[in-house]
Amino acid sequence: MLPFNDTEPNRYSGMPWMTISLIMVNTVILTWELYLPEVALNGVFWVFGSNPSHLWAREGAGIISVITCMFLHAGIGHLLFNMISLWVFGRRVEDACGAWRYLLYYLLSGTLASLITALAMPHMDVPTIGASGAIFGVMGAYFVLFPGGRIRTLWFFGIIKIRAFWIVLYYLLVQIPPAYESYMRGADYDVAYWAHLGGFFACIFIPLFLRPEAFARYMSDVPV
Repeated sequence: MLPFNDTEPNRYSGMPWMTISLIMVNTVILTWELYLPEVALNGVFWVFGSNPSHLWAREGAGIISVITCMFLHAGIGHLLFNMISLWVFGRRVEDACGAWRYLLYYLLSGTLASLITALAMPHMDVPTIGASGAIFGVMGAYFVLFPGGRIRTLWFFGIIKIRAFWIVLYYLLVQIPPAYESYMRGADYDVAYWAHLGGFFACIFIPLFLRPEAFARYMSDVPV
C-alpha cells in the first residue's frame, strides 16, 4: 500500500512552498552524499546522525544531531519513499499551519522522534538518519486534522482512494510490534520504529501550530 496523492484542495493558501523546500533540501543533501567516498559518508552519519548513546554521552554533534539527522538519507529509495509521504501528507498540514509554523512543527516532530528513541533504547550505538520521524509527525497531524481526507493509494496493481484515517492508522499499528520487540527483547532492526512512534505522537501538539483561522475552526469542531 503506497499513498501518493491527496485529493483534497487547500483552504487557506496556494503553493505549499515549505513542503517543496524541504523536499528540495533533502534531495540536494542526498546528491552531495552520493558523491562522498564511503569512509567520509560513514563519518557524516556517525557525527550528524542521531545516536542514542552519543546523545547521552554528549558526543558527536550532540543535541544538534536530532535536527541534522532528519536531512540525511541512506540512499535514493530511502529518500524517495520519505519525500512522497511528505508531499502526500504535508501539503494540507502546511496549509492549516502556515509555512513557518509548519516548519517548526516538522522540526519538533523529528526532534521528538530522536529523543523518544534515545529514551527507549539508551544503549543503542547506531546512528539513526532520515526524515521519517518528522514525517510520521506530519502524518499524525493529518490524522488529527483531516481524518476523512481521501488519499489516492497504489494497492497491488490498481489505484484506489482510501480515507486518511485508515492509512495512517495502518502505518502506526505496524510500528508497534517491532518497537516492542526491540525494547523488550533487544531485537535488532534496520528501521527506527521508536523514531516513527515518537514523531507520530508530536501530533498532540498540532493545535498549537495552527494558523488562527484553522485553530478557530478546529476548536469549533468545523472541518479545518
